[in-house]
Amino acid sequence: MTLAVAAMSHAPSFGNVDPGGTVFAEINSAIDEVRDFVEDFAPDVTIALGPDHFNGVMYEMMPPFCVGAQATGVGDWGTSAGPLPVDSDAARELHRLILEDGIDIARSERLQVDHGVLQPLEFVYGHGFTNPFVPIFVNSVGLPLTPMNRVRLFGEAVGRAAAKLDSKVLIFASGGLSHNPPIPVWDGAPQEVQERLIHFEMTAEQREVKESTMIANIRKFAEGKATAQPLNAEWDNKVLDAFRAGDLSVVDSWTNEWFHTEGGSGAHEVRTWIAAFSALATAGSYSFAVDRYWPVETWGAGFGVVAAKTDSPA
Repeated sequence: MTLAVAAMSHAPSFGNVDPGGTVFAEINSAIDEVRDFVEDFAPDVTIALGPDHFNGVMYEMMPPFCVGAQATGVGDWGTSAGPLPVDSDAARELHRLILEDGIDIARSERLQVDHGVLQPLEFVYGHGFTNPFVPIFVNSVGLPLTPMNRVRLFGEAVGRAAAKLDSKVLIFASGGLSHNPPIPVWDGAPQEVQERLIHFEMTAEQREVKESTMIANIRKFAEGKATAQPLNAEWDNKVLDAFRAGDLSVVDSWTNEWFHTEGGSGAHEVRTWIAAFSALATAGSYSFAVDRYWPVETWGAGFGVVAAKTDSPA
């Protein structure tokens, strides 16, 4: 069994707000490198770890982790809408194996995923891709959140389950790094907002208005006409250095409060990276093939694009 990871940020601003200079070209060049890495790796099984932004997974049922044995895309930010090419047999087997390993993980036969799962997959495989994959939801916005050590243990369980598939397994991790988008919080919210966080089916027209408003706000921020918690490049690199070092036990000391204070409300999406690299570490030492990072001031976000795989036996 050989294991590999492709991890990258996702961003509504991608392709909608110019980050300035050569940054956008550099990001696309790094994504091309990941695409080549994935093509060369030629995985038998692809697992996609991603968050949701109260688009597909709501408070009507908010598990910390959930495998999608069948899934549909909600179609936000230009990503695919409708049924997705899920590897259902692999998903159900992974669900069984992770449960047997002691991690309480849910399974959905009707998982709805948004750009938090799909954007990086479409960066690499193309819009409307047909490559079979297993989506795994990692809660990163629905408070309260699990402690980070549980995310590490979950990732290790994914790695051990992947080993039992006896296949070449690629794990995508989507999200982060530091950024501070407006994320609704249940506690103290008006009843109308709470109801929308329980269940809400957005029409295409409503989605268009919401996304247009968000893009307008991002452009105001890029022009210095709006304020938000700035990205934290020092924090981003501290987190990335942990993945580079390969010893994921350090994440046990990372608190949810530290993530929010230093990285912003969206920084919790790094949970997908923690899980992916924890999975990778179960297979032994690993090396980075792609390791790129940009503090994109005009997006108010740190943007990372990396790829790594297990080292060949001596």
